[in-house]
Amino acid sequence: MKALREIGHNAYSCDLQECSGGEPEHHYQMDIFKAIDLKKWDLIILHPPCTAMAVSGNRWYGVGQPRHHERVEAVKWTQKLWDKATSVCERVALENPVGVLNKMGNFPKPNYIQPWQFGHGETKKTGFWLYGLEALKPTDIVEGREQKICRTNRL
Repeated sequence: MKALREIGHNAYSCDLQECSGGEPEHHYQMDIFKAIDLKKWDLIILHPPCTAMAVSGNRWYGVGQPRHHERVEAVKWTQKLWDKATSVCERVALENPVGVLNKMGNFPKPNYIQPWQFGHGETKKTGFWLYGLEALKPTDIVEGREQKICRTNRL
């Protein structure tokens, strides 16, 4: 949000957790649905939790797996969030990694990008579901594509 403010935008973050960016005056610590109703926004950028919805979690959240119900609920919540945001704002973006949103929800076709298309040598296919916005276009394609993987035994 700070980068957006530095180029002249009146940007705020919203989370159930306290501000972690050092600018609490630009942070709403509240339910996102209530924050959306606070004022007329000219742009809403959504970053819903991806853990249950990403395909990388199929081992735990896929059909027939013990935590599949969490995936179903996550998609329902994200669909409700998308529907709310697009009903009150002319420009909405939702960011999430490759997942099940289009298979299990009613979302527009995502615009997928990679960090290496924007000056970073890593690979991490990330989707942007857009409403009233143009698709991102690569600005700095670089070589040396490297997949960064975080492995952990914790769930």
